[in-house]
Amino acid sequence: MEELIKSFSNFVWGLPLVILLIGGGLYLLFLSKFLPFRFLGHAIQILRGKYDNPNDSGEISHFKALTTALSSTIGMGNIAGVAVAISVGGPGAMFWMWVSAIVGMSTKFFTSTLAIMYRGKDSAGEIQGGPMYFIIEGLGKSWKPLAVMFSVFGMVGALPVVNVNQLTQAINDILLIPNGVEVGLKSNLIIAFVLVVLTSVIILGGLKRISNAASKMVPSMVLLYFVLVLYILIYNYEVVPKYFIMIFTDAFSADYFKGDAFMGGVLGALILLGIRRGAFSNEAGIGTAPMAHGAAKTDEPIREGLVAMLGPAIDTLIVCTLTALAILVTGVWETTSDNGVSLTASAFNNVMPVYGKYMLMVCVLIFSVSSLFSYAYYGSKCLSFLIGADKKHYYNYIYILSIILAATTPFSVMLNLIDGVFALMAIPTMISALILAPKVMIEAKSYFKRLKIK
Repeated sequence: MEELIKSFSNFVWGLPLVILLIGGGLYLLFLSKFLPFRFLGHAIQILRGKYDNPNDSGEISHFKALTTALSSTIGMGNIAGVAVAISVGGPGAMFWMWVSAIVGMSTKFFTSTLAIMYRGKDSAGEIQGGPMYFIIEGLGKSWKPLAVMFSVFGMVGALPVVNVNQLTQAINDILLIPNGVEVGLKSNLIIAFVLVVLTSVIILGGLKRISNAASKMVPSMVLLYFVLVLYILIYNYEVVPKYFIMIFTDAFSADYFKGDAFMGGVLGALILLGIRRGAFSNEAGIGTAPMAHGAAKTDEPIREGLVAMLGPAIDTLIVCTLTALAILVTGVWETTSDNGVSLTASAFNNVMPVYGKYMLMVCVLIFSVSSLFSYAYYGSKCLSFLIGADKKHYYNYIYILSIILAATTPFSVMLNLIDGVFALMAIPTMISALILAPKVMIEAKSYFKRLKIK
């Protein structure tokens, strides 16, 4: 099974998908004349609530939409995903994650604008947003197979298997093993049971409860993580410039790459690794975030697109870079065989031997648990589209069962499974975004003209 899932993941992450994600993202960036970067200030004003109107249609505020989307993206991709990228690809992998994020900002802008422009109604008559709705509303009923493809793979992609797996690994490595507790199937099942109870309480309460929990948890955790990593960097300040420069130099030499070659060379493999880990981390082009942003209270699609594009900047350019530098400056990426969250824990332990790993544990716990809430919402939305809103609650039971599976399965299996399914979700999302992109640009011109913003 492990080999089968690995082969499936490597197959779908071939050159065509890289061209679709990165080439498509670059096309959107040039088409918009670098709009995501020109209006960063305006995006921050929207986020702060300057343009909020309680009478607009939708369920949640811009800020809550962004924190709900961020609660799924700022999670294990930033702590475990970066660690995987560096342990396999060395420092240069981070550079290609940055490229993926910069391109991803334009992708997020377009897909989340479309999620508001072409909101549809579910079988209960509730307004909904997301790739499956903007495919049908924007491209027409004849494109329904693409919407169905997104929803089917979206239900699997939304399973919390990587988060739960890495949270279990963190609890085992940081709390249980050092205190002499024997870990195995029994202890993993106990962890899974606690997570099931915790998740059930929140997810059965619906989107409002999810967004309320996320908007309180995510900003404080990002701040705590930021402070802890800053402390590690200040402690090792002499070597920070050396490793920061190495991220750029190694991106084109691939001196530390340990994986399989791609397109006949290690550099191609390093680029692919960075893009894969970047996509896993910020989910730009995958189609998950438009489902959260599609529920925002706004009648201005461009506003939501501008808020959404901040996601990859916060997620990859800030949080992932902090993790990468912490792992690099402490040297643990060369001195230990740890992988995933354990490698990041080693970096924290290196500088803060007594309490560092416990502080990381708190961040991991909050990041993982907040991701659990958002993903449950995404998956139930996909099921609702496929078989009706009255049956979407069935997804929660599949979701809860997957928590038990993830806590007792090897990390590589879970990571490859989600990687592969994300790739298949990106195909319908990117194809429809590229076709509908000119309509987004017409909307953008009209919006900025009305607001007299140049």
